[in-house]
Amino acid sequence: MIRFILLQNRQGKTRLAKYYIPLEESEKHKVEYEVHRLVVNRDPKFTNFVEFRTHKVIYRRYAGLFFSLCVDITDNELAYLESIHLFVEILDHFFSNVCELDLVFNFHKLWLWFAGFSPDEYAVLYTVQVYLILDEFILAGELQETSKKAIIERMGELEKLD
Repeated sequence: MIRFILLQNRQGKTRLAKYYIPLEESEKHKVEYEVHRLVVNRDPKFTNFVEFRTHKVIYRRYAGLFFSLCVDITDNELAYLESIHLFVEILDHFFSNVCELDLVFNFHKLWLWFAGFSPDEYAVLYTVQVYLILDEFILAGELQETSKKAIIERMGELEKLD
């Protein structure tokens, strides 16, 4: 089971966090700090799997972002490593070569701002879209869908409803 998903930059700023277990806010910040220190300081020649408390963290770095999953110690590391890559591919599909700035501002959809949305409303709409993609992919801490085509089709159907 996936305990949580974190997207963090090299400086430790969390750009996306989704928890599938209940944690207090203070504990969430502590976990984010610990995971960042754990993955950012690892030598790139080591594996992308590391023990964390009584679980393990599977992470992958794309440009300046670290995508980290905390899973049960007995779960398949390679399956989760592949799921991180799939998530990045889906984000790339929707945001054309996703980067950290997309996760903050989503420059590729500025038409929303020109259509009368304030920057704050715009940021909320973008964040909701990223979480929708994640929810199509993972449900209650378990991989729900592993087909890129199926996820993209579902997201297309949701966009038609708007």
